[in-house]
Amino acid sequence: MKKFIFLTATVLFTIAFATNKVKAQKVYSCKYSSNAQVKVYVTQYSSDADLIVYKCSYSSDATGNNGKWYFTGYSSDAQKKIFFTEYSSDADLKIYFTKYSSDAGWKNTSKKHLMY
Repeated sequence: MKKFIFLTATVLFTIAFATNKVKAQKVYSCKYSSNAQVKVYVTQYSSDADLIVYKCSYSSDATGNNGKWYFTGYSSDAQKKIFFTEYSSDADLKIYFTKYSSDAGWKNTSKKHLMY
């Protein structure tokens, strides 16, 4: 019985970890806001952002919901479709692009659900 519980817990943990790693970090930039799931505004300063985003060069680097994004060429390859707004008041999420992957991450965790 202990083996069964241990095995079940291990399998559930593995599934939860694996599904969390692939959620919503492959993004597609839509031409029209009506096609997007999340409207995004790019801030000039990191202090104004909800999320600090690092653009990954490879899709395999964009894992987890931690601000490391890979922009796909096709909407069908994306896990989340976004639209860049001109005004912050129109946005669901405010982001700041960083040059360093170590800076990526959430500043306002109450908006984290937008990228799941």
